Amino acid sequence: MPARSFLLLTLAASLAFTASAGAAQDPASAPSPAPAQAPAAFTLAPLPYAAEALDPVIDAETMRIHHGKHHQAYVDNLNKAVAADPALAGAALDDLVARAGTLPAAIRNNAGGHWNHTFFWETMAPLTAVGALSPELDAAITAQFGSLEKFKAAFKAAGTARFGSGWVWLIIGADGKLAITSTPNQDNPLMDVAETKGTPILGNDVWEHAYYLKHQNRRGDYLDGWWQVVDWAKVSQRYAAATASN
Repeated sequence: MPARSFLLLTLAASLAFTASAGAAQDPASAPSPAPAQAPAAFTLAPLPYAAEALDPVIDAETMRIHHGKHHQAYVDNLNKAVAADPALAGAALDDLVARAGTLPAAIRNNAGGHWNHTFFWETMAPLTAVGALSPELDAAITAQFGSLEKFKAAFKAAGTARFGSGWVWLIIGADGKLAITSTPNQDNPLMDVAETKGTPILGNDVWEHAYYLKHQNRRGDYLDGWWQVVDWAKVSQRYAAATASN
């Protein structure tokens, strides 16, 4: 091949490569990055203790399923329901719970499920770490129910009487007095739809998934054993905070 022809071919190939490389590096021609997804409005916090920490009252497998499956599902479904309604963007969990009766069932059920379970995990502690009942709360329980043992009996009665799934609570009512109440499904006493409204300071989950692996249908046995893992120091703190604001 003549030298002139060879040089022309080489120059043409070089120009073609340069044009190709330039096009690949041209920001205008590069594919747009995927839009960043907004962070989920609500997240599931880890358990405040190991899954096996409440044994033998609540077994580790129940805790893993209850927290990692049931509670996680409430969080996931709440995020989906909130994302579907622009008017709820940025709403706080407490706000959704407070006006649950004005919102779709998906918000009411899943906001309640998230709030109730978060409260429930924080109500308990390992057997070696449960705190003591404060003198103030002890006196209030005795004044209202006659004794701590009578209170526990009344709380159990309310829990076993709850038909189907639900919760049983110790609350401070609008009159400032302690009261025992129960709610269906994932409702709680803070909701505008609650039959008896008040500030919860203690609550127990009486859905079957909370106790069935260990106790099967014996809800009463579960309620009896549960007192061993109630963190009375935490409950006493809630009582002090609620009564201080009255």
